[in-house]
Amino acid sequence: MLALGSENDAIAFLVAAGIVYEIIAKDVSSPQTCELNAKKRAPTLMKWVHVGQVEAAAFIGIACWFQPKHAKPILLGGVLAMAITEIEYLYAKQSGLNSTEEPTEEYGSGNEMNSTTSQAIEGGATAALVSSAVGGL
Repeated sequence: MLALGSENDAIAFLVAAGIVYEIIAKDVSSPQTCELNAKKRAPTLMKWVHVGQVEAAAFIGIACWFQPKHAKPILLGGVLAMAITEIEYLYAKQSGLNSTEEPTEEYGSGNEMNSTTSQAIEGGATAALVSSAVGGL
């Protein structure tokens, strides 16, 4: 039994908090963008969801190999997360394709990029967002 305030309690607390932040970030970011811009992204969307799931399956498999004693909960958590993600993206894709709203992304006829996209490629997305936010002040 763990004593209150032990090192294990701190780790469990941080893991629980971290997973909440990760799940919310995952649900708010990509499926939302997919729904808003599904008409352009739909043809390749599920390919990239499935590439991510293959990558995730590899990590889950490695984790089970490292800790075979805990393979069942590792597999259960991984498979559940993969199933939820599949459903979320299918729903986002269908909702976006059925939507009459205008997309939030602009697409040119060629290789032109806006300055924020160019900065994201050159210096990282966070730097581009900070630059855009500061530039707008």
